[in-house]
Amino acid sequence: MKMFYTICYDIRDDGRRNQVAKILLDFGERVQFSVFEAILDADQLQLLKKRVAKALDPEEDSFRAYPLCANCSQRIEVMGLGVVTQDPEVIVI
Repeated sequence: MKMFYTICYDIRDDGRRNQVAKILLDFGERVQFSVFEAILDADQLQLLKKRVAKALDPEEDSFRAYPLCANCSQRIEVMGLGVVTQDPEVIVI
């Protein structure tokens, strides 16, 4: 089952920060400089965390993934620019 996540980070080093941002782009959409939204199943979340863990310095960096229930994610409000990330409809033939 897929779940909506808001993901944010605070990473001191520019190189590590850029590396984590690139990893997150493989899984979701950037909505602010250090905030992403992603719709992930359990396997995707584990893979994301594994890849990010390799890039982080646990003594200096912070990474957080907040799951939102279906009802909560439908109540997200955006003011100004941007839209809420949607699960793309993909048809494989």
